[in-house]
Amino acid sequence: MNTHDLIALRREFHRAPELGFREDRTKARVAGILKDLGLEVHQGVGVVGILKRGTSNRAIGLRADMDALPIVEKSTHGYVSQHQGVMHACGHDGHMTMLLGAAAALADDPGFDGTLVFLFQPNEEHGLGAKAMITEGVLDRFPVDEVYAIHNLPGAPLGQISTRVGQICSSESLFEIEIESRGGHASMPQAGPDVITIGSEMVQALQTIVSRKLAPGAGAVVSVTEFLTDGQRNILPSTATLKGDVRARVPEDREAIARFIKQIAEGIGAAHGVAVSVAFNTEFIETINAEAPTQAVVRAALAQGRVTIADREPMSFSEDFAHFSAAVPGCFLLLGNGEDGPGGQPLHSANYDFNDDLLPIGAEFWVQLVRDRLPRLAR
Repeated sequence: MNTHDLIALRREFHRAPELGFREDRTKARVAGILKDLGLEVHQGVGVVGILKRGTSNRAIGLRADMDALPIVEKSTHGYVSQHQGVMHACGHDGHMTMLLGAAAALADDPGFDGTLVFLFQPNEEHGLGAKAMITEGVLDRFPVDEVYAIHNLPGAPLGQISTRVGQICSSESLFEIEIESRGGHASMPQAGPDVITIGSEMVQALQTIVSRKLAPGAGAVVSVTEFLTDGQRNILPSTATLKGDVRARVPEDREAIARFIKQIAEGIGAAHGVAVSVAFNTEFIETINAEAPTQAVVRAALAQGRVTIADREPMSFSEDFAHFSAAVPGCFLLLGNGEDGPGGQPLHSANYDFNDDLLPIGAEFWVQLVRDRLPRLAR
């Protein structure tokens, strides 16, 4: 595929975004391209393409995500989403295209010895797609020695590659606190506990977890994102629900935060004589990069003359590639999407767009990495 082909394909994906586990058209399109390239193709919850050359038993996996987000696009370019309320606002259209471009280049001129497993994964945004593929047995059927993934990074210089050994993305956990009282008349708050006041006290107290209960620089985030009640203008509610989001860089902090949320919520509830229940569910675990694959990424980037950051700061966002890299040594890397224009808009923004100038850069990087990790030996 030349650059024109890559741009056309990426914009085709952009026009037809699909939400997680509903990527039926996208999966069919990806599978069709891989088959046309001569790859062995398998479809399940995701799409897997196999390209084998030479006699080496080594194998590496390359992952791209396929799902879009429930966002109404505000862009005015000529390839806006045709699916109302759904948008590729995280660049997964570009991730797929770069990996398909690499598959085309390597199928035409392999230059490697071993097996490539192209992993096109559904439902990254809710942290369920990688687990679903692994549960389905993708790593058992198509074992790999290493696994890699690219994510674009708006605001970073175009084509800049950054990564690090160890934790690179935070975990994400969701919590929910239910407060139950008996409600009452708004004019007589003394008649029973007011769950709004109690819930507000909890919101404030939860902020002390990061500021006073974890070590400075831990990089954790605790955010209350919803406060729901059954009250009305003259009715004190009988129930309140607090929902929130937690990010952590290490499992120990994540587990400690879960304990502190429960301790704080139940303690405040007991002080006011109301029933409290707490749920805490981790959807994304921490993404950990292994040393050898990460060093391989840095070497490949430097070999291409790319501006490279080999020990970047960990990111606060989460990635379900973490489940692949927890099962197999892997590396998650970030690729600069540009500092200006739509490519510089934040991820998940209604004005975001993947930078088409990045498509050949990403495809060429994949090719370089494959040939470095699966070299042909002199005969």
